[in-house]
Amino acid sequence: MVGITGYGVYIPRHRIKVEEIAKVWGADAQAYKKGLFVEEKSVPGPDQDTITMSVEATFSALKRAQIDPKKIGAVYVGSESHPYAVKPSGTTVAEAIGACPDVHCADFEFACKAGSEAMFVCLGLVSSDSIEYGLAIGADTSQGAPGDALEYTAAAGAAAFIMGKDNIIAEAIDTYSYMTDTPDFWRREYQFYPRHASRFTGEPAYFKHILGAGKAMLEKVKMKPNDFQYAVFHQPNGKFPQRVGRLLGFEKKQIETGLLCPKLGNTYSGSSPMGLTAILDEAKPNDLIFMVSYGSGAGSDAFVWRVTERINQVRDSAVKTRDMLNNNKSYLEYGTYAKYRGKIRKGE
Repeated sequence: MVGITGYGVYIPRHRIKVEEIAKVWGADAQAYKKGLFVEEKSVPGPDQDTITMSVEATFSALKRAQIDPKKIGAVYVGSESHPYAVKPSGTTVAEAIGACPDVHCADFEFACKAGSEAMFVCLGLVSSDSIEYGLAIGADTSQGAPGDALEYTAAAGAAAFIMGKDNIIAEAIDTYSYMTDTPDFWRREYQFYPRHASRFTGEPAYFKHILGAGKAMLEKVKMKPNDFQYAVFHQPNGKFPQRVGRLLGFEKKQIETGLLCPKLGNTYSGSSPMGLTAILDEAKPNDLIFMVSYGSGAGSDAFVWRVTERINQVRDSAVKTRDMLNNNKSYLEYGTYAKYRGKIRKGE
């Protein structure tokens, strides 16, 4: 067996409500809440970035994996908001957790599926016995231009998974990837905010790729939606994952545990991986989990996980996702939020 031996999550305590953003731009908050199915989003503090959140999530993953970090042979950080244009995030994470120097590091980019991309590669390396354990992280401090629809959802958070063959808490039954060149969302070098193709990001991008990957995955493993106890999909908003789940044949009760967007926002590379952590927090041994990510540009990674008996031994070893999502929150006014996110540009 190959699979997850430890998992962890980090969500910043700062939040901003949809009403606070809408008030500044004279927009209809209820229209955004209804249209996006989102109430608020997480906001990183001025001393937080993709690296710091990745380290925090990894510490929780190590508590559950109960392994020496020196045994981690690869550290892969998937993000579209790496702090440096030229300098890896992975080396800092590896150093902070004590995995250096005998470790392979790489930063992954594939818009919102950079995290699942790291998971996919770590599973392959462990399966081939190239490494004993691999650390895969999906983390982002997402940005949306002031007043743009993305500003209401672009959030921050991190999910970390340690992959291995020993002491598995969720076995990887199979994987599948579905890719095309569909330019629905992009950011050129030196541009501060990403651009998107508005409604084009829906049918030809998000839905086409998740449905393509999801249907192929179900066919590959010879399973049906009702074989699964849980399902989690990429969450650019709260409505898309519910709709794509219905189109694939899943019921609301299978999706709602991993649906974090209404109170979290879109954590980009951490989106579906963070939903998976919330599911692992409550899943029972032998439960089956269906997961499909999505990344603009465009592509989806699909996974089928089977939870093992060991989950009951380790899940309480670190903070749970819903607890971090719902507790100890600090709400910001728009001015403070804009300062924290660097939206106020000072003259030189």
